Amino acid sequence: MTINTTNPSRRSFIVGSAAIATGLAIGFDLNFMSSASAAEGSGMTSMAPLSSPEIGVWVVVKPNDDVVVRVVRSEMGQGTITGLAQMVAEELQCDWSKVSYEYPSPSESLRRKQAWGSFSTGGSRGIRTSEQYVRKGGAAARMMLVQAAANQWGVPASECLALNGVITHTPSGRKTTFGKVSVAASQLPVPADIPLKDPKDWTLIGKPVNRIDGVADKVTGRQVYAIDLKMPGMLIANIRQSPVFGGKVKSYDATKAMSMKGVKKVVPVGDSAVAVVADTFWQAKTAMDAVTIVWDNGANANVSSASIKKIFEEGLNANDAFVHNSNGDAKSAIAGASKVIQATYSYPFLNHATLEPMNATAKWTPELCEAWVPTQDGEASLAAVIAASGLPAEKCEVYKVNIGGGFGRRGAFQDYAVQAVTIAKQMPGTPIKLIWTREEDMTQGRYHPATMAKLTAAIDDKKNVTALNIRISGQSILAAVRPFILEANQGKDPAVFQGYDPQGEHGFGYSFDNLNVDHAMRNTHVPPGFWRGVNVNQNAIYIETFMDELAEAVGMDAVQFRLKHMQKYPRNMAVLQAAADGIGWTKPAAPGVYRGIAQIKAYGSYVAAACEISVKNGNEVKIHRIVAATDPSYAVNPAQIERQVAGSFVFGLSALFEEEITIENGAVVQKNFDTFNSIRLGQMPKVETILIQGGGSEWGGVGEPTIAVAAPAVLNALYRATGKRYRDVPLKNSGIKLV
Repeated sequence: MTINTTNPSRRSFIVGSAAIATGLAIGFDLNFMSSASAAEGSGMTSMAPLSSPEIGVWVVVKPNDDVVVRVVRSEMGQGTITGLAQMVAEELQCDWSKVSYEYPSPSESLRRKQAWGSFSTGGSRGIRTSEQYVRKGGAAARMMLVQAAANQWGVPASECLALNGVITHTPSGRKTTFGKVSVAASQLPVPADIPLKDPKDWTLIGKPVNRIDGVADKVTGRQVYAIDLKMPGMLIANIRQSPVFGGKVKSYDATKAMSMKGVKKVVPVGDSAVAVVADTFWQAKTAMDAVTIVWDNGANANVSSASIKKIFEEGLNANDAFVHNSNGDAKSAIAGASKVIQATYSYPFLNHATLEPMNATAKWTPELCEAWVPTQDGEASLAAVIAASGLPAEKCEVYKVNIGGGFGRRGAFQDYAVQAVTIAKQMPGTPIKLIWTREEDMTQGRYHPATMAKLTAAIDDKKNVTALNIRISGQSILAAVRPFILEANQGKDPAVFQGYDPQGEHGFGYSFDNLNVDHAMRNTHVPPGFWRGVNVNQNAIYIETFMDELAEAVGMDAVQFRLKHMQKYPRNMAVLQAAADGIGWTKPAAPGVYRGIAQIKAYGSYVAAACEISVKNGNEVKIHRIVAATDPSYAVNPAQIERQVAGSFVFGLSALFEEEITIENGAVVQKNFDTFNSIRLGQMPKVETILIQGGGSEWGGVGEPTIAVAAPAVLNALYRATGKRYRDVPLKNSGIKLV
């Protein structure tokens, strides 16, 4: 799609941002100045003009040989900035100790015809879907620097070699540095043919280099996040939204609030919220509590978790469903089986519970709308700001600010950015920082979808599993967020089936003669969202605990049974075997210790986990070890992968044991961390990471696929320890606790 960059309409940008051009493009200097420089202590280079001289759009080499790598994916602690910079630096052949980074703004990208590709950071895409073009950016810059040096020397570029930031003319031994030729290189055209290194020749990719995104500042508290931003004349807003999704404000009385110290204004925010603007957050929050609001809760006022469950249970037995992966005739095979095994599971709503609650800062005038947003997708934020501002795209700027946790909440969902602009429009010229309370953040989320599943298998008289049917009943994220994808798939949500696809990045790693996987879509008024790992979280529990049941039913070892059914999937087999070997599967466990195992393919990666647990008093679970095997095809930074795997297991185990969002009278029950709990450091087991690099053309993710296997591995071990199958999450509802 071509976008008019001189005067793009709001509509053209919002539509066009979905079709990002990912090819390498040469950059050019623009007057990228704004009042954003008024932000104090931001620590974010996106608030200043982009550095120069730039060599292509990805690399800046300064005369002192410092290298600045442009990064548009968002850093949320996962190490994306360092990984992307490593890939650029690998091809650039620069001195890693001189590398730093900067964020181009999405507005700048729009002006340059989306030269940096997608800003979206989610779905474990930060590295894997941009590796090709960012590596080409580094390689192109190296070629341009070498050509500039060759031009100065009057020699063929083929006789010159770049290494560690130094260019050498091999025949004569003459040398120069990147910085000395950077200005000349910036004036050269970007090469059309940009060969990349063979992975066997990598010297920086694959190394556990130190992160470049200010880890020390995070540890000491000096790091400035969006919630910390300060500007001259800034006011703070606090918001209260309808407790029932779909509800509206019937009326409100702000008389008492307006008489309170520091309060500047009480304003409506759309038709479903009210905000207070004051000098400080505490003043705004206290006054917000004093505003009397009468709500119209609408048609969803009587919805509860119990009523939602009934709808899902109906879907488990419905005749109509969207079929996704099917071969043979599972229905007939099950009907004629010697033995049928069946199990029903449930998985709840989950909140992202980011440490930093939703917030954004905006300043609006008729001439310019600026927003400082902690975002996983700068382009989505820009589109939201354009729409909310009422101004054309060229009068809107969005600046990415450090994020205190994302996990999917700050990507496709920009409600907090829209609200900040909506409030700022009612106080023109004043910077307004909107901060949600924890209670607002917990009750106004975009929740991990709730689903149920019924798995049915046929076993013949020779103890062979001849058929498997997987029925999922529950929410569709895409129906709420990206309905056009459903339209393109005849109403089906393909994302529901992550881990069950016939092939591809979420491919099903098992073969059965008769297979059927389908979905009875049952949507609720609770808004669903992309929560770290998304649908692979529950899908791994469903299939991997059921595979253990089937192994027991046919009298086979759990690992050997899986291997029998994954002969066509050698990389699934490899991670499964690696996890089994790592835990010592074939050797006796210590007395009172029980083991479990699970595997799946997700986000292009093959992952498996094996654990050892013990149980006291029938309900107190201690996880001693988890061995995690991961094959993402290529490891950019092994140290960061280890951290990602361990961190993802915190997510998976917290959801397994503690976390859920429930609904009463149409509203979320859980208001804070006292009722939406996470596991503690002392409960976290030792995580041992096995990294396999299978290579190939498909790059896998890391941050999300591994989260899925911890829970089913523990559930399988828990059965061996207690003799009871637990099929409903979280385990706290069954009296099971992690110690």
